[in-house]
Amino acid sequence: MAAFIAAAMLSVLAIGYVVVRMLGPERTVDKVETRVTRYQCPMHPTIIRDQPGSCPICGMDLVPMIEPESRSAGSTVLGMAAVSIEPEHRRRMGLRLGRIENRELSLEVRTSARILVDETRQHRVTAKIEGWVEKLYVATTGQHVRQGEPLLTIYSPELVSAQEEYLSSLEMQTRLDAGDPDASAGGHRLAAAGRRRLELWDISEEQILQLEKTGHVEKYLTLYAPASGWVIERMVLPGQKVMSSDPLLVIADLTHVWADADIYQSDLPRIQVGMPVELSLPARPDKIIRGKVTFLSPTLDPDTRTMRARLEVDNSELLLKPEMYATARLQHELGPRLAAPASAIIFTGTRTLVFREGADRRLFPAEVTLGERSGDYYEVLSGLDEGDSVVVSANFLLDSESSIKAAVEALAGAGPGEPPSEHTGH
Repeated sequence: MAAFIAAAMLSVLAIGYVVVRMLGPERTVDKVETRVTRYQCPMHPTIIRDQPGSCPICGMDLVPMIEPESRSAGSTVLGMAAVSIEPEHRRRMGLRLGRIENRELSLEVRTSARILVDETRQHRVTAKIEGWVEKLYVATTGQHVRQGEPLLTIYSPELVSAQEEYLSSLEMQTRLDAGDPDASAGGHRLAAAGRRRLELWDISEEQILQLEKTGHVEKYLTLYAPASGWVIERMVLPGQKVMSSDPLLVIADLTHVWADADIYQSDLPRIQVGMPVELSLPARPDKIIRGKVTFLSPTLDPDTRTMRARLEVDNSELLLKPEMYATARLQHELGPRLAAPASAIIFTGTRTLVFREGADRRLFPAEVTLGERSGDYYEVLSGLDEGDSVVVSANFLLDSESSIKAAVEALAGAGPGEPPSEHTGH
């Protein structure tokens, strides 16, 4: 009997195929999608009836569901079906819709940054003459000094000798000016050489003029601050002997600092020299300190697998201290992109879905391809068009109902009877 029925069905299909081929493409009959009205329980989607009534499980009134006669129509997502929900039930579920639109998107890279002294704003004070430190005006490391303020004095027998030689050359020059012109020219050259020697030892113009005016030899050389800043290193004490080129102090201007940020490999394409950066401190989360990227390391750190980005930051309020850690946020502008609300996206692990509202107010599952995330939005690469309405809340409830409905339709289509009227387990 089963073999006879199968043979009959194959015969009918063959006749239909021949008729379609005879009609040709010009005479193909358009398919008309017919709709039937059925009634379904809002709480138990498997309860479907042809007539109005009550749910045999929970007693709720059945609501009409208008769907195509072809149960798989309207959904291109395997294992899911379109869902129709009345406005009242949408309100109870808390279902809301959002819109797909073009928006200005930007990416934020968030990382840690270590505060460093700006190397271009450091000044090392060195001795250019041998001697002994007589007096030290900088009492402690960390003291603030202004440009031109005295830092220390050095007693140097060599300096005393150089001053005496310069005074002798000036006296000789005066005597020679009244005599032979050739000898006078030599005297001028000798005096100029003595003056140049003092200048190379950082004797100021005022000190040399004072020496010429009074003829009094200074026993001590005073070193002055080359720039304003804070003394971050002090390598000398009173009475200490210093040699030529010995480092004595390091002065740093901390009103501008550097910050080294660690950038992971996945974020490297987004980081560029010149892009703005914002720093914040755990102790002052309300305070934003702005700067920019000035340098990118050409290599990765082999231990952390990160790239070092050098940030230049204004620190006029002195909130950032060297060796302090801060949180850095770097913004990369993407420009206008088609975007979907992040709350509309359902990640299943194997695919990415949204529920889109159709013209008949049914909610269709749609598979989408996403790009970068920017705040509360995802860039949409495919699957949606500008102006589409998508579900942004209660979409996981829709996901469950859609899957259950697709399973019910599959069961209903597998047999000659109507869909099952109750849950199997009840």
